[in-house]
Amino acid sequence: MKPGRLGVGIIGAGRVGPVLGAALAGAGHAIVGIDATGADAVERAEAILPGVLLLDAPTIVERAELVLLAVPTAELPGLVAGLASTGAWQPGQIVVHTAAEHGVDVLRPAVERGAIPIALHPAMSFTGTSIDLARLVESTVAVTAPGPVLPIGQALAVEMGAEPIVVDEADRPAYAEAVAAAGEFAAGVVAQALRQLAEIGVERPARVLGGVVRSAVEAALAKHPDPPLEP
Repeated sequence: MKPGRLGVGIIGAGRVGPVLGAALAGAGHAIVGIDATGADAVERAEAILPGVLLLDAPTIVERAELVLLAVPTAELPGLVAGLASTGAWQPGQIVVHTAAEHGVDVLRPAVERGAIPIALHPAMSFTGTSIDLARLVESTVAVTAPGPVLPIGQALAVEMGAEPIVVDEADRPAYAEAVAAAGEFAAGVVAQALRQLAEIGVERPARVLGGVVRSAVEAALAKHPDPPLEP
């Protein structure tokens, strides 16, 4: 491992955790293990992180200098508090979560035991495959962290290949709502259009709509200044 690189442990092998782990590994960090529950999660972890050790959460926290919590939002508070209750968190250990809705306050039980809290949320939809690594390069990562720690969070986002944007703790719910609304609206409209084309017998409707959707989104984004003048 290169000087200054970290031993990274990942808790959660859904669509996000293994991909971000692979991005950090590509930047020179060492993946010490991943907590993967279920056959699909294990298969995904081994496909994206070949040779990765499958470990339980307490062992990962024991061995890692940076712990990446890539679990569903609803599970995050209980996971952090549960590991704190067993004394698992270590002073100086970096703890990163990927939930859009939360800043670092959700990591308070770990912070009280000396951990360094960072919230990183990549603004993209994950497939859970290596395709996501290329998409990270075109994405932003919302970074929330205490002032002295903020540069670490920004550096991690850059190492993943993305552009870091700073989102204040109080603004995380609004940020999450905006990102979710855009994703849900796009998914709903595309699904409806696919059904309509399929009903009239169009072959490969996804290919037909691909160019329309991509060009329409790019045109819509280009119409608005950055930042928008009107709410």
